[in-house]
Amino acid sequence: MSIDQNKLARINELARRAKAEGLTQAEKEEQAMLRREYIEAVRANLRGQLNNIDIINKDGTIENLGEKYGKKGN
Repeated sequence: MSIDQNKLARINELARRAKAEGLTQAEKEEQAMLRREYIEAVRANLRGQLNNIDIINKDGTIENLGEKYGKKGN
């Protein structure tokens, strides 16, 4: 999951407007929805990275953290 540049630009635009002049109720709801979507995308990206980490144990065996702890969200 990723978020496109248009949505990032809209998040930033709403943040600037919130500081400068305030937002309407509809804009506040849009901002909350976009922020949730952005946070979900960041979490999915991080989870994907963590699931691909391999640990080399002292005995030389390689253990994949995604396999060990379950690939949640994939």
